[in-house]
Amino acid sequence: MARQVRDAVLDTRNARRKLKTQAEPHWRALDRGLHLGYRKRASGGSWIVRRFTESGAYKKHKIGLADDFQDADGVKTLDYRQAQEAARKWYHHETRKEAGLEESHEGHYAVADAMRDYLAHYAVEGKGLSVANAITKAHILPVLGEVRLDRLTTKRITDWLQDTAASAARLRTGKTARKRNLRQLSADANAVRRRRATANRVLTVLKASLNHAWRQGKVASDIPWRKVKPFKNTCAPVVRYLTEAECVRLVNTCPPDLRRMAQAALFTGCRYSELANLIASDFNPDAGTVAVRVSKSGKPRHVVLTDEGQEFFAQVVVGKNGADLIFTHDNGNAWGKSHQSRPLLEACARAEIIPAISFHVLRHTHGSILAMKGVPMPVIAKQLGHADTRMTERHYAHLSPSYVADTIRENFPTLGIVEKSNIKQLTR
Repeated sequence: MARQVRDAVLDTRNARRKLKTQAEPHWRALDRGLHLGYRKRASGGSWIVRRFTESGAYKKHKIGLADDFQDADGVKTLDYRQAQEAARKWYHHETRKEAGLEESHEGHYAVADAMRDYLAHYAVEGKGLSVANAITKAHILPVLGEVRLDRLTTKRITDWLQDTAASAARLRTGKTARKRNLRQLSADANAVRRRRATANRVLTVLKASLNHAWRQGKVASDIPWRKVKPFKNTCAPVVRYLTEAECVRLVNTCPPDLRRMAQAALFTGCRYSELANLIASDFNPDAGTVAVRVSKSGKPRHVVLTDEGQEFFAQVVVGKNGADLIFTHDNGNAWGKSHQSRPLLEACARAEIIPAISFHVLRHTHGSILAMKGVPMPVIAKQLGHADTRMTERHYAHLSPSYVADTIRENFPTLGIVEKSNIKQLTR
């Protein structure tokens, strides 16, 4: 962000009232070759910008009215600070156009263009695009797609964010469905928190695309969206994980092909897509590790296996060539998107796991077991492929043995206010 130039003569409307009415503006240098001028008239002043061109002359441009008699709106009526921003924005476009870096229809770059360019850049980095694409099509393009970046205001983004948080969640529908199904709105505090958390995730995608456009010189300033803050107190992850008994029941009730995937997830903590892409050469029996070469973050990692995990992988790679997929359907076809969902629901019903879990809970189970055994957070983060320990601590720190919990349990007395019972729960 460019620094604001202070000027006691132009800063406020009261100061500008003392200036003489004249045809030539009162000029203030902002940068080398760039000046902001205030032209005073009896009916109210206006802001003028000029820049020194290579031809040796000044090029002038009127950027808006001064807030002499009405409050600034940031569009047509500008205060001194807003006038500086508008002057620099005009200067930015002029110099880029002079250098041949912008087409003559400057300012017609819209949010939809920013999203398109950002997603193309995102794909080059090797990350998955499905979630970002879905968020873009569902929440951003229908409302903001046609808005030009030079006309995108903080209020416009804030209103959109609040509307997104207040709208009903979308339900899955078939590809041929003509109308989207929406979940019934609830005033429950947790439901409101979830909708705000969703809105924050959508805002993250929007800001990423707009920042990318700003870095590419498509817009002069990032202030409009930098001022927009996400909803607070929306992150309250409740990690679901399976007990050892539930792990055994689930594995025993899975069909053979899904059973192998579930076992691998419990032994490694890998994501479904990571397991589906493993090939036989990724298993290293000498080091006792599995190499994950295609991950969500785009960074490869080596997952450490226990003795039981090594024995399992040694069995499933028997007879396979190095380039063969380790895990496939019983008919030899590769595991694709959502292939695991329906069979896993059926297995949960047979195993009496209520409510049924998603495949990702198996990954959480691996991390939760490590945390409850006292494994340090950096080790768990490395095993799961987190970039740092923030995500790991957010999901698993409460499960780790802690000084606070140990101290409270050691020092708080037994009050004797719980009635004795002969009923004992065998499993959770």
